[in-house]
Amino acid sequence: MKKFNYVFAFIIAILMISCEDVIKVDLNTAAPRLVVNGSLQWQKGTLGNEQKIKLSTTTGFYDTTIPTVSGALITVTNSSNVAFNFTEEVPNSGVYLCHNFIPEINQTYVMNLVLNGETYTGTETLKSVSPINTITQNNAGGFSGTDVEIKTYYTDPANIANYYLFKYKSSTNVVPSFQVSEDEFYQGNQFFGYYTNGDIKTGDNLDITIYGVSKRYFDYMSKLILISGGSNGPFSTPPATVRGNIINQINPSNYALGYFSVSETDFRNYIIQ
Repeated sequence: MKKFNYVFAFIIAILMISCEDVIKVDLNTAAPRLVVNGSLQWQKGTLGNEQKIKLSTTTGFYDTTIPTVSGALITVTNSSNVAFNFTEEVPNSGVYLCHNFIPEINQTYVMNLVLNGETYTGTETLKSVSPINTITQNNAGGFSGTDVEIKTYYTDPANIANYYLFKYKSSTNVVPSFQVSEDEFYQGNQFFGYYTNGDIKTGDNLDITIYGVSKRYFDYMSKLILISGGSNGPFSTPPATVRGNIINQINPSNYALGYFSVSETDFRNYIIQ
């Protein structure tokens, strides 16, 4: 096996030395499509009144700048018909802010987005999340036995179906890592989220966020994680379109990408030991 690795590395080195010309393949670029990053998050212990929704469009494979979207009218309305306005306070930023949002567990929220004469809607119910209890570290994890392994423990509530999303963002990685979990086989018991990294080292920061999510958002994120191959690299663009819960009420064929979600969250910043 070691001999094979040496030969493989030698072949790669020869190819890298030999191929000096940059080859750019012509790719067909579809018309830009609206992308909605509408993840409203209520961190435990906070008011949750500060929220934001980001708008952008899809772009070409080789483009390095993500186009932002301005001029939209965005409101989020709860089941009691209370509306919260999201406003683009910084021109051309594509970031729409709300300063008086009121999060309530099990409350249903409807996002209404008007842009260029078309109306997009998304509906979601705010789900609670179990708090993070403890975080453990093992420095002999992974297949190699040398990776840092982090387990984030929480206690799942009994007699109710719960769905979780984990986000891990280390100071050594540009792109965060995501995992999903459902409590079918551990309902009412303590369980953990799992993260491993062969590059992270002592003193590095690891931001850990756990989200309470709906079954539909759980399914959506499961598909995204699956088709991205779990690589989490900067070029891990999904090879297929995954539709979220945002519907164009005027022209359904001109659908938006992304998802409107509302979650209670718990967060920890962990220093690698």
